[in-house]
Amino acid sequence: MYDSTIQDRQAMTVPAHVEQALEDLAEALQVPESRYREAEARYKSVGKWLGRPESILTNVTPTVYVQGSFRLGTVIRPVSDAEDYDIDLVCELGVSKIRYSQAELKNFLGIEIKSYAKANSMEQPEEGRRCWTLNYSEDAQFHLDALPSIPDGARQRLLLEQASLSADYANQAIAITDKDHPRYLLKTEDWPHSNPKGYAEWFRSRMRTIFDARRRGMALEARANVEDIPEWRVRTPLQSAIQILKRHRDVMFQGKRWDDRPISIIITTLAAHAYNQEPTIAAALFSILNSMDDFIDDRVGVAWIENPTDGAENFADRWVLHPARKQAFHDWLEQARADFSHAAQLASRDAILEQLKPRFGGRIVEVAKARRRSQSALGGLASGARRAAALILNPRHRQEPPWNPTTQGNVTISRAAFDVNGFRTREFESEDSALPKNASLNFHATTNVPGPFKVYWQVVNTGEEAERVGGLRGGFDEGVVSQGHLKRNESTSYRGKHSIECFIVKNGMLAARSGQFIVNIG
Repeated sequence: MYDSTIQDRQAMTVPAHVEQALEDLAEALQVPESRYREAEARYKSVGKWLGRPESILTNVTPTVYVQGSFRLGTVIRPVSDAEDYDIDLVCELGVSKIRYSQAELKNFLGIEIKSYAKANSMEQPEEGRRCWTLNYSEDAQFHLDALPSIPDGARQRLLLEQASLSADYANQAIAITDKDHPRYLLKTEDWPHSNPKGYAEWFRSRMRTIFDARRRGMALEARANVEDIPEWRVRTPLQSAIQILKRHRDVMFQGKRWDDRPISIIITTLAAHAYNQEPTIAAALFSILNSMDDFIDDRVGVAWIENPTDGAENFADRWVLHPARKQAFHDWLEQARADFSHAAQLASRDAILEQLKPRFGGRIVEVAKARRRSQSALGGLASGARRAAALILNPRHRQEPPWNPTTQGNVTISRAAFDVNGFRTREFESEDSALPKNASLNFHATTNVPGPFKVYWQVVNTGEEAERVGGLRGGFDEGVVSQGHLKRNESTSYRGKHSIECFIVKNGMLAARSGQFIVNIG
């Protein structure tokens, strides 16, 4: 009965409110762009440390890059504030397996990881089975797993070709360390292997049509080159569907059978196989749920989920030793099918989200509900305010708000004025004619969000002058609330088009934002 329901729903146009509910869920799960930038800054910092002149690894040309969900664009917010974002880092070193054992390579990386932690006043790194783990402060909500590796494309290609298996992605394969490997302490060619770059390339190929179209659209809107749009900013229905399925899994297994839950690489691989370039999240999700288990092979009674970059590897190999994990996958898939099928039959977006609350958690669902209300509130602004809100500066250095949104009121930049040397104070509007350089600016904002709350201001500068002196800005500065007044003083230092925006944060949530106020400086 389930299969026909999904197939019938796929055959017709998915109702708009179903797509809206899933869009809002995916947006609520999405990691803020500021987190991506922070993750990028952290792994680049480690890479810079490993390659510094004093490093014992500097002569083996260390190369550092991310793997896993951050690389694939399928990372989701943690279920609770007590959980961390997990950044999986690959540290490729230009050495030979004949010269070093796995244990020696891992030890060399460990020396530098420990010295990095000490230099940055971090706690002692932890040694895992394969990686070294860097734990950041609790406020950062990050930990970083650094995996030592060496390039191993030639050997992997040879092995795959000898086994008559596809070697399309073999050139990017790496040899990795694993303390449980029987030859961990020996100098040998026999090392465990992986291929995160190859897997990411395969994953991109499964959504290439939609991905390229969306990236071109973003470039056109931003009047930029396609290459200027970072890949992590492009989101496809496949990525959003995987994020939704991962959170559904996390909540379903929270507090019970956690070790049996379907691992992310299995969900991601099966979902990518089942995806058929559907242009919407709802169509992609229903298509994936309907057929993802069709891509589990049966090889002489063994369930086999093939690694797309290595046909000899089975992502479901642990199901043989732990049959409960195989059953857990099918239990989860059956539950997900039922949950989304029943929810999709409801008559409104809010009803769908309410139905899914037990599977996603109250916090995520409330954030999802608030998103559409926030967009509706924009439609009620006066025409001038709507025009100002539509004029958005979005250069690469502009950070996304790090707070989850919730509608608790509104805030408006109600007055802007400038003067030169304290004389002739004059008011101006967003996108007004160019102001002179070296003038003083005063902004006043008003809000109906009940206190107490915090106010933040975001200034975004553009232009050659600001860039030349490192004055582009784009972060968030906490403001002062004085007797109910929200004020901000700035100055006209650089020629170009700039913006300022006011944010109200209450109980750790983004209660209101003003929209960008555009300031032209001549």
